Amino acid sequence: MLAPSTGRRAFGRALAFSSSPVTVPGFLVPAFQTITPPTASPRRNFSATTNRPSKLGRNPITIPQGVELSIGDLFVKKDATTYLQQQKRKVTVTGPLGTQELDVPAFINMDVDPASRRITLSVQDKNVKKQMEMWGTTWSYLNNFIMGVSEGHTAVLRLVGIGYRATVEPRPEQEEYPGQQFVCLKLGFSHPVELGLPKGMKASAPLPTRVLLEGINKETLMSYAADLRKWRRPEPYKGKGIFINDETIKLKQKKIK
Repeated sequence: MLAPSTGRRAFGRALAFSSSPVTVPGFLVPAFQTITPPTASPRRNFSATTNRPSKLGRNPITIPQGVELSIGDLFVKKDATTYLQQQKRKVTVTGPLGTQELDVPAFINMDVDPASRRITLSVQDKNVKKQMEMWGTTWSYLNNFIMGVSEGHTAVLRLVGIGYRATVEPRPEQEEYPGQQFVCLKLGFSHPVELGLPKGMKASAPLPTRVLLEGINKETLMSYAADLRKWRRPEPYKGKGIFINDETIKLKQKKIK
């Protein structure tokens, strides 16, 4: 007895070389007839929703009193990730605590209303993915800069563990600029951990297990806090480590053999 595939090929050859008309049973017709492919339908996008404005970018930013914002002319700058020449404009934010500068892409439109002291961001083409991505990102950076020069940013480090202590002391032999302060941590190692503060940042230790960081640049502030946290990341069994702000961790049960 022939296998199903072999019998099917033999039956097909018999139909090809036979001169007399052959009647094929109805139950075999679907296996031998030529099925015409369906007409190609236009390709559909993954999402059928329309392009919506950015949840952050569509909100205006309020400029507080004492903060001045100036927008410079267009200039060409090489992108750090793609190394392509891109047109950007420099936005300078000046306040009572300092000055910060931000490079904004040329496709980001900034409308400043002097009467209401508000700035609104928009993009030139909402169908371009890159522009939609940078819309909210630019809004977040600009909002952090305005808040930094007016009120400042803070971060609180909590040291949880037996013998963990923190102090802020000068180290004249290690300082990179005059008057640099160092955060000194005792975390159970054979030596204390000493990390110098970046320029423009301040630190204090109101309690032996608390470190208060202050600065106008939120990105630099949180990066420095993350560098301190790397020495003792929170572990899930005893809950020991360095916690930033309201960070918590879910404890696990001990491994019992």
